[in-house]
Amino acid sequence: MSIKSLLIRPYADYVSYKVRQWSEKPFEAQDKILKSIISVASTTAFGKEHHFENIKTYNDFKKQVPLRSYEQFKPFIDRILNGEKDVTWPGKPLYFAKTSGTTSGMKHIPITRDSIKNHFYTAQTALLLFMLQTGKWNIMDGNMLFLSGSPELENINGIPTGRLSGIVNHRIPWYLKTNQVPSWRTNCLEDWEKKVEMIVRETLNKNMTLISGIPPWVQMYFDKLVQLSGKPRKEIFPNLQVLVHGGVNFEPYRFNLERSLFRTFPTIETYPASEGFIAFQDLPHSAGLLLNVDSGIFYEFVKAENIFDESPERLSLREVETGVNYAIILNSNAGLWGYVLGDTVRFVSKNPYRIEVTGRTSHYISAFGEHVIAEEVEHALQEALKGEQAIVTEFTVAPEVINNIQIDGLPYHAWWIEFEKPPENLEQFALKLDTEMCKRNAYYNDLITGKVLQPLEIIPLRKNAFIDYMKAQGKLGGQNKVPRLANDTRIVEELREYVLK
Repeated sequence: MSIKSLLIRPYADYVSYKVRQWSEKPFEAQDKILKSIISVASTTAFGKEHHFENIKTYNDFKKQVPLRSYEQFKPFIDRILNGEKDVTWPGKPLYFAKTSGTTSGMKHIPITRDSIKNHFYTAQTALLLFMLQTGKWNIMDGNMLFLSGSPELENINGIPTGRLSGIVNHRIPWYLKTNQVPSWRTNCLEDWEKKVEMIVRETLNKNMTLISGIPPWVQMYFDKLVQLSGKPRKEIFPNLQVLVHGGVNFEPYRFNLERSLFRTFPTIETYPASEGFIAFQDLPHSAGLLLNVDSGIFYEFVKAENIFDESPERLSLREVETGVNYAIILNSNAGLWGYVLGDTVRFVSKNPYRIEVTGRTSHYISAFGEHVIAEEVEHALQEALKGEQAIVTEFTVAPEVINNIQIDGLPYHAWWIEFEKPPENLEQFALKLDTEMCKRNAYYNDLITGKVLQPLEIIPLRKNAFIDYMKAQGKLGGQNKVPRLANDTRIVEELREYVLK
C-alpha cells in the first residue's frame, strides 16, 4: 500500500462513520436541513416573497412555496443572470452549471459556496466507501480518467459558467489531481470525436485504475481504444479496478463495455445532476442508491402519475413507500425551491433509504393511455435479449400513430434500435420484446389485447446512427444522453435518415 493510500485510509473510516450516522437518522437530517435553508434564505428576495419568516413546519412550507419546473423558476434565475444579488440564496452563485432543458433550451443552474460541497463531497464519499469496502486502495496508485465536458468556463456577470462536469474539474482534490488524465489542453477540446481520440492517445500506455463517465461515451472511448491500441483486449488496462458511471441506466451498456476489454470489472453507480448530487452506491452489489439526505437538499416527492396535476400531493421522506414511482422535488442551499427536477425514482428500501432512478417525467409514452416509462422499456429489452446472440448499441422508443403499410392501420410503438449484431429473426425478436412489455405494463397489455394498439415494430438503424444524430444536434459527448422515450415523433423524425437500408 502506497503512502497516499495509507494517508487516505483513516479519512475513509471517518467518512464511513458519518454516512452511517445520517443514514440511520434520515428524518433528523432532513428536518435540520429544511430549518437551516429556510433560515438562511429568509432575507433573500425569494424568502421575503414567500414569507419564509412565517414558516414553522413542513406543512407551512408547502403552503408558502409552490412547485415549479425550471421554466416556471426561470424568472428568478434570469434576475441572477442579470447581476442581481440575494435572489434565491444570499449573495451570488459561485458558478452556473449549464445543462440542456427539455422545453427551455439551455438551463442555468446555480451552484453556491454552500452547495458545491454537495457535488464535491458526495463523489468523494462514493469512491472512499468503495475502497474501504473492497480493499482496492491501489486505485490511488494509478491514473484516473474522468470523461467530462470542457473545464473552460465563460463569465456571466462575474459568475463562471460551464458544464457541471467541467466545473467539477476545478475542484478535484489534491490526492487525485496528480493521477488525473487527460491533460487540461485535451480536456478543453470541444470537438468530442477529436477529444476522445486524444484521450485514447494520452491514456493508452498509462496504468489506468479508474474510469468515470456516462456509459455511451465510455463505450465510444473503449471502441476507439481497441481500434488504436493494436493490443489484445485483455492486455488493455490490466489494472483497471473500477468504472464509475451515472446519468443513465448502466445495464443496457454493461455487456458491450465488458466485452470491449474481455472482462468484468466492479462499478460504482452515482446519481449526479446539475441541481444536486442526489444519491450514490454505498455498498458493492447493493440494490438501489443511498439517498443523500444530509447534504444541503430537502427532498419532496409526488407520485409520478400526479406530477402534472394542478395541486398534487407533496410528500416528505417520512411519507414515501417502497415500490411507488415518484417525481423528485428539490429544495436546497443552491437556492432551488419547490424545484421539479424532472426525474422519477422508486424506493427499494426504507432502512436505509435507497432509490432506483426510473426515468424522466418528460420521457414517457402515453399517447394512448399506456404511460410507459424508461425503466420498463430498458428491462423488457434486457429480458428479450436473453438467449439471443443479438447485441444492441443504443435505442429509443416513440409512438407511431399513422401507418399506411399495415392493413389494420392500428397505431403501435416504434423501437428505433441500432444493433451491433441484429437478431437472427427480427420479427420473432419483436414479438418476444412485445411480450416482455405486456408483462411490465398492464395498460400496454390491455391496449394490445383490446386491439387498440398492434404489437411493437423495430426499425433497425445503421452503425453509429445515434452518435451521428447526437453530433447533428450539437450534443455529442459530455453529459448529453439519448432520450429513451418520447411521447411524440420529434426525435425519430430526425432519425429517419439513419434507417438501415
